[in-house]
Amino acid sequence: MISHTLDNALFGLFSTHALHLADKHGVFAHLIEEGPADPVGISVSRQIDAETLERLLLVLAAVSVVERDDEGLYRLAPELVPALDRRSPRYLGSFVRHLVTNTTGQLHQLDAYLTQGKAAVDAELPAPFDTIYKDEAATEAFLEAMWQLSFGVSGELVRLAELDGVRTLVDVGGASGAFAVAALRSYPELNVTVFDLPQVGPFLERTREAEGSGDRLGFVPGDFFADALPRAECLSFGYILSDWDDETCVELLTKAYDACANGGRVLLMERLFDEAGGPLATAAMNLSMHVETQGRHRTASEYTELLEKSGFVDCSVHRSTWDKHLVVGRKP
Repeated sequence: MISHTLDNALFGLFSTHALHLADKHGVFAHLIEEGPADPVGISVSRQIDAETLERLLLVLAAVSVVERDDEGLYRLAPELVPALDRRSPRYLGSFVRHLVTNTTGQLHQLDAYLTQGKAAVDAELPAPFDTIYKDEAATEAFLEAMWQLSFGVSGELVRLAELDGVRTLVDVGGASGAFAVAALRSYPELNVTVFDLPQVGPFLERTREAEGSGDRLGFVPGDFFADALPRAECLSFGYILSDWDDETCVELLTKAYDACANGGRVLLMERLFDEAGGPLATAAMNLSMHVETQGRHRTASEYTELLEKSGFVDCSVHRSTWDKHLVVGRKP
C-alpha cells in the first residue's frame, strides 16, 4: 500500500490539472455563485461534459479542494474560496494556468540538466525573458500571473516596510504595478516609478488608468543590466533576485545602492527558505526557477549577505502571514 505522503507526491500532477480546468471552465465560479451542486447541474450550466467533470471533482475532493456530501453535491472548501474567486485579490487562477501551460512544459529539461548541466542545456535555448515576453499575449499572461502572486500580499508588505516619510520609490522590475499600487494606496504623499522592460509599459498604463493614479505612478522603460536605475529614497525588488544567480544579484543591488539616496533603503520581497529547506511551496518554486530563469530561492541570511556585499547595512527581516516576505537593507 502506498503511503499518504507518496500518494500526494505521485499524483500531484493530476490535482494541479484538475484545479486549472475547474477554474478555466467556471466550475469554481458556479459553486461560489450558486452554492452546492452536482456534476450534472454544473455541466448543464457551464456547457461541459458531465462525466469528465465528475472525475475532476473526485480528484479535487480527494485533495480537499472541494467537499462532497452524502447526496453527491459538491461545495468549495470555505477557506479556499478567496484563492479561487476571480473577484478576490487572493485569486490564484492565472498563476495555476501559468504552472500548467508554461512551467510543466519545461520540466522535461530537468532530465537533461542532471546529465549535461544547466549551462550546457540553456546555451541552446532562448534567454528566459525572451520567451516570457515573446509577444503581447505571453507578456499579458505572465504579468497577470505575477499580479496574482503579488497584489494580495503587497498591502501587508507595504505596512511592514513602514514607508512613512518616503516620497520617492522605484520598483525595479515592478511589472504591472502590484506593489506600486499597494504603496500608493497606503501613502498619499508617495510617488512610485516602475522600472521595467519597454514591453511592460502598456500594461502599467492600464493599471494607472484603472487606479486613477495620475502622475504619482510613473514608468521608466529600461534594462536593469544595461541602464542605471532611477534615483529614489527607496528601491524595491519583488520576485526579481530569485531570477538570477548570486553574482548578478550583487550587480543589481550595487546599482540600487548607487541609485539610493543616503539614508534610504532597499526592499527585497521574496519567498524565503527556512533552514530545513522548506516550505514545500518555496522548494517547488525553487525548482521552477531552475527551468524558467537563471535563479533560485534563498534563506533570509543569504539575502542579507547579498545586501551587505552591495554596501547596505542594518539589514532586517520582516515575515508576512503569506509566503512572500521582506528583507530590508539601509544605505548609510
